[in-house]
Amino acid sequence: MRRGLPALALAALPLLATTGHASALGGTPVDEQPFTSYAPAQTPASAPGARVALALFDAIDRLPVAEEHRDGYKRNLYKHWNRGLLPSDGCDTRREVILAEAVEAPTVAAGCKLSGGTWRSAYDGLVVTDAGKLDVDHFVPLAEVFDSEQTPWSAERREAYANDQGSPDTLIAVSAASNRSKSDKDPAQWMPTNAAYHCTYAATWVGTKLRWDLAVDDAERQALLGTAEDCSGTTVTYEPAP
Repeated sequence: MRRGLPALALAALPLLATTGHASALGGTPVDEQPFTSYAPAQTPASAPGARVALALFDAIDRLPVAEEHRDGYKRNLYKHWNRGLLPSDGCDTRREVILAEAVEAPTVAAGCKLSGGTWRSAYDGLVVTDAGKLDVDHFVPLAEVFDSEQTPWSAERREAYANDQGSPDTLIAVSAASNRSKSDKDPAQWMPTNAAYHCTYAATWVGTKLRWDLAVDDAERQALLGTAEDCSGTTVTYEPAP
C-alpha cells in the first residue's frame, strides 16, 4: 500500500481518481437521512490522530451495522479531484496517487503529463505500463460511502474523503477493467480476482470504514467475517479521520 509520494516523484515536481476514469486496459499478469442502526459490542471510537491496530475479527466488530440508504445519492456530492497535497505542483489528487503508487516512477512533464512508469494493479495482479490505463479507485466507493454515512456528511467532509491522502488506503491505482468490474459493490457483492489479495482487501475495506466512521449492512458484515476465517494473523491498521 501507498505510504506517501516517493522521493523520485517529489524530485520531479515542483511542477506533481475515481471510479469511472475512461481508459482501456493493458498489462501483463503477475503472481500474487435519518435511519435506524445498531452497533455490535465494540470499544469506544478512537480520537482523530490516534493510530489503531486490531486483529481483523476485532476490527469488524467495531463497525456499526445499519441498513443502507441510497436515496438522494449523486456522485457530484463528493467533489474530486481537488488540487492534491501540493497545490503548486500542477497535479491533482488523482495524478498524485498514481505517482505515489508507481513501482517505477514515470516522467512528469509540464501540466503533470505522465509518460513511462510501471504499476501493479492489486485487484487483478496485472502490471500496467501506461498511466492512462489506470483508474484511481475510492477503496470504499462513493455510493457505498453515501449508503454508510451514519449521519449526513457536510460537503467539506465528502470532499475530504474523495481526496483523502492522509491514509495510504482510501485511494488506490488499479487497472481500469478491475475498477469497472468492482463499480460501487461492497465485499458481499465483489472481491478481487487476485485471490492472494483477499485478506488485504478485507482489512483495507474495514480500516477505511473505521477511519471514516462508516457503517456496514448485515450482508457486508457477514461477507467480511467469512473472509476473515481465512485470514488468520491479518491486522487492520487505521487512523481516524480528522
